[in-house]
Amino acid sequence: MAKGPVLFDLEEDAATRPSVSDAPPVPDVGAPAPQGQAMQIAARLAARKPSKLLRLFWWLLTTLIGALVSIAAWNFVMGLLASYPLLGMVMTVLIGAVLLVLVLLCLRELAAFSRLARLDGLHHDVGEALAQNDLKSARAVTDRLVGLYQGREDTRWGRDRLAELRGDQLDAQALLALTEAELLGPLDIAASREVEAAARQVATVTALVPLALADVVAAMTSNLRMIRRVAEVYGGRSGFFGSWRLTRVVLSHLVATGAVAVGDDMLEPILGGTMLAKLSRRFGEGLVNGALTARVGVAAMEVCRPMPFSAARRPKVRSIIKRALSGLFSKTS
Repeated sequence: MAKGPVLFDLEEDAATRPSVSDAPPVPDVGAPAPQGQAMQIAARLAARKPSKLLRLFWWLLTTLIGALVSIAAWNFVMGLLASYPLLGMVMTVLIGAVLLVLVLLCLRELAAFSRLARLDGLHHDVGEALAQNDLKSARAVTDRLVGLYQGREDTRWGRDRLAELRGDQLDAQALLALTEAELLGPLDIAASREVEAAARQVATVTALVPLALADVVAAMTSNLRMIRRVAEVYGGRSGFFGSWRLTRVVLSHLVATGAVAVGDDMLEPILGGTMLAKLSRRFGEGLVNGALTARVGVAAMEVCRPMPFSAARRPKVRSIIKRALSGLFSKTS
């Protein structure tokens, strides 16, 4: 038997040896695909309707606190008037000013609900005019739409064009199509930009902020702000309670229809096929949450718009997602 080291000639097998780079990637079976948990949690929290017992509890608690505060304020002011009349008068004026501001805020909220109801009524009447193909009704609702945007500079060119061309329209569908294109076209673009901005913000916060529940808070606040701004674009400026009610209407519809879910097929225009699996889980969650925000934004446009979308002008969710998120994370070839 030979002593010493044994040498093997490996050059002959170099061409036939398997390469490490040719090995298939190890599947990541432990981590599920991103599902947009932040947006799903935020949507379910906003859409959840409190029980009658819970609403009764909050109503009684609010009434009780209001009564206690009122009695305490009354006794405080009466005591000051008895001991220090001048100081008591000053406090009376301050409390009166607070009550006046509170009344003005309540009136603003009522006006906000009235504006939202006006948009909803226009939406319904446009649908009725289209369904019946009634030219007289179409002209009447067109006049109401023009009156809705009468004082807005961003619709002046569209209103002028509509006034110039509406006389040539001889049926309801043609007139309402012209109204949609000339009057609401610029508003649709502005609303889409608000949706894109909110989707980018939610995606960025989810991807870059690793704090627990920060993505849920960011998703909730961004969607509330987005829905409020979309309503403002279409002329439905809303207050706090109006915005919250509108948000619940939009998210309740999405949750009921199962639309608060997204997969690789929606993100394909951005990521290209199975690219989602190649990103880190945090970046994947950011993209999914941004995509779900875009879907909520499109639903908000449909709810707040004073006219139903025609088939030609209905916004594409995938297109909005692509414009909003395509530059946020660079693609990997």
